[in-house]
Amino acid sequence: MHEKRVGRKYLRELMGSLALYMVLLFAAIRWGRPMDEGLARTLVLLSPMIGFFAALWVIARHVGRIDEYQRMRLLENVALAAAITAGLTFSYGFLETAGYPRLSMFTVWCVLCGATIVVQLLRKLFER
Repeated sequence: MHEKRVGRKYLRELMGSLALYMVLLFAAIRWGRPMDEGLARTLVLLSPMIGFFAALWVIARHVGRIDEYQRMRLLENVALAAAITAGLTFSYGFLETAGYPRLSMFTVWCVLCGATIVVQLLRKLFER
């Protein structure tokens, strides 16, 4: 019961921080991009990071709430996802030298998140 309660609280908090991120992201794109260069524009364009740091805080709190086994599994999943991300991004770096288009650094974060989800799902599907 404790795990379900902790999991529900984590999802609520994480979804809240991601909603904040999305609102700030849309606002930054809508109003920040057309602004004149300067400190105000920079701050507006960086404002979505408030939601990002809120999500980090939520994740850190969740890791502190879960038991040692869940913590170990989460660390293993993130480590595997980081290795997959490193392999994919290094491979694509070589492809860029062959003329493939350069990708934004945003892509790396998306690959890491996607790889983490895939690793978690596959490990859950094939666990004994």
